[in-house]
Formats: sequence, structure tokens, C-alpha cells
Amino acid sequence: MFPISRRRLLGALGIGGAASVAGCTTGLETEGVGQRSTTLQQAQKKSMERVAADPTDIPAPIDRDESKHHEITLEAKEVTAEIEDGVTFNFMTFDGQVPGPMIRLREGDTVSFTMENLPENKREHNVDMHAIYGTGGGSVATTAEPGNANGESFKAMYPGAYIYHCAVPNMDQHISTGMFGMVLVEPKAGMPPVDREFYLGQHELYTDTPVGEQGHHGFDADAMSNEAPTYVLFNGEKYPFTPDRYGTMSAETGETVRVFLVTGGPNVSSNFHPIGNVWTRAWRDGALASQPEKYVQTMKVPPGSCMVGEMDLPVPSRIKLVDHALTRVTRRGLLSEIDVTGPERPEVFDPAPKEAKETDEEGPQY
Repeated sequence: MFPISRRRLLGALGIGGAASVAGCTTGLETEGVGQRSTTLQQAQKKSMERVAADPTDIPAPIDRDESKHHEITLEAKEVTAEIEDGVTFNFMTFDGQVPGPMIRLREGDTVSFTMENLPENKREHNVDMHAIYGTGGGSVATTAEPGNANGESFKAMYPGAYIYHCAVPNMDQHISTGMFGMVLVEPKAGMPPVDREFYLGQHELYTDTPVGEQGHHGFDADAMSNEAPTYVLFNGEKYPFTPDRYGTMSAETGETVRVFLVTGGPNVSSNFHPIGNVWTRAWRDGALASQPEKYVQTMKVPPGSCMVGEMDLPVPSRIKLVDHALTRVTRRGLLSEIDVTGPERPEVFDPAPKEAKETDEEGPQY
């Protein structure tokens, strides 16, 4: 366990006349922030085999009628991993994954929360949770230097799906490189039952080397300042949940699936669309206390927000989860897929109707 460092006030974070966000300044840090490099570096040794969080590794839905107290710890962990095969990058993460672990609570639950900054890290880190009342979302209380830890206690007073993220002075860099996740506060009445749940995080990376160029990509401060991302990604990696990477997510016909999306950004909004399906029920901005919108084709999810969407699965298909700003799919790495298997239902969708086959055999008809 790390020693608890002295809690610092805003002044101790260097805030004077500078503008502040979430209790911190916004100037760029110099360590690890360079201009565009003129020569490609060799891929660095990986400290982790993957940063992409398993989209199925999330807490189970809450099935209780009473409040509970939780002891929760997140580790700030700086790692080197691949964006895609042969392309390494220095990520900043919570618990070594992007997005950070989903924290699942029930409205009225209480939490003793600790943020540990590992001693091998180089930077200060903290956590701003949009699900709590308190200065900077708790970012001031949780700020810790490498080798230290800090914490807070809070009560989850309002339901919804909320982002948590690092909020140190260079929060845009820290979020871009992986330091964000979701804290889900279920309403006291619970959520509608579904058969499967998946958890994704969208963000963008600003690197000093073009997409796909082999070797180590450094962080590009100018590109971030100009909001010109190199990659736009789910879970820190290019096309992570597809057959060519870690495999698709899976479901069966007749099931209902729920997808949680947290958009870290720091700058790019998601236009979240399931190709070959529709959001049967969707809660914009994670507003679970509201009635869901129905049959939504594309849901806007801005940086610093979340979306909860459900899909019915009447036919077998491969659903492509995309940002419908489609250049991000075709050229910047953003795609994950759900394979839906089961019996065909030609009355709903028939990919090869008899009439079409007969027409093909006879030639075109006008």
C-alpha cells in the first residue's frame, strides 16, 4: 500500500491567474511532449501485451434493494503497448486498460475511493468523477505524485452513466492517451434486464507519425492543440474487436444486448451507430433517470459524456459499431463488431430471396 500524501489545495497545484478546469490548470507538460519527429523510431519494448479492455469484463447488473458501501481502488499506470501490429505508443491508463474499469454502483451507495499512482510512473495523476458532488469531481482530493496515493469518500446521489478521467493540468494529453472510464450509477429501481452487455471507450490519439507506419509513435502536442488526431479508436487500439485483432463480440438471435459507450475525447465527439441495426432504446448522455429514446439510428456522444443503448437482435448478422464520421472508420482505426448467430428469419430479412436468384439466372429485367 502506498503512503498517503498530503492533500493539496488548488494553490498547491500551481493555479494562480491561469484558467482552471476541474480544479487544475490546462498548460501542456513538457515531459514526453515533442514536436513532429523527422525520423521514425523503432518500436519500443511493450510493457503490456494489450491495453484494449475486454468489452465483456464488466460488473454484473445490480440485484439488490438496499444501499452498499464499496472500497474501490484505481491504479494510475503508464505503459507501452501497441496501437496496432508493429506500432507502439506510451499510454497512460487506469489499471493498465483503456477505458479504465467500469465502476458499477446503485443510487444511494457509498464509496471509499483511493487513487494509487505507481512508483514507476513519471507523472502526477488524479480522478475527476462526474458522478459525485465535490470540488473538481474529487480531482483535488485524489491528486498524487508517483509512489503516492490519495483518496476520498462519497455518496452516489444521482443515477446515470458518467465518465471519470484524469484531470491534472495536462488533462487533454492524459485523457487522450487512455485515462478515462465509466462510473455507472444504477437507479434504485434497477435497469431493464438484457441478455448481454458490452463496454467500449472512444478516444483519439495524437501521434508524430502517420497511421500504420511501423515503429514507435510519440505524442504530438501540436496535433492535439490543432485537434487533428492521427487515430480515433475504441479501447486504445485499431479495430480491436474484429476477426483480425481480438475477435468479435458475440450474441445470439432473439437476445437483447446493451452497449455502454464512454467518450473520453478529449476533443472528438462520437456519432455512435450500429450498422445493420438501430438503438432500440437509448439514453442520451447516460441519463438513466429519463425515458429512453426509441429506434435511434445514430447517437451523438460528446467528449466527457456517455451513452447507454440497447439493441434487439431478430436476425443473424455482423453488426459494425462505428462513429458515422466514417473517415474515422476507414482511415483512423475506429471499428468493433458483434457477431449475431442463429436461425435465419427471411420474413424479417432475406439476403438471397428466390425472386432475385431467378432474375440473376434470366438476366436483368427492365
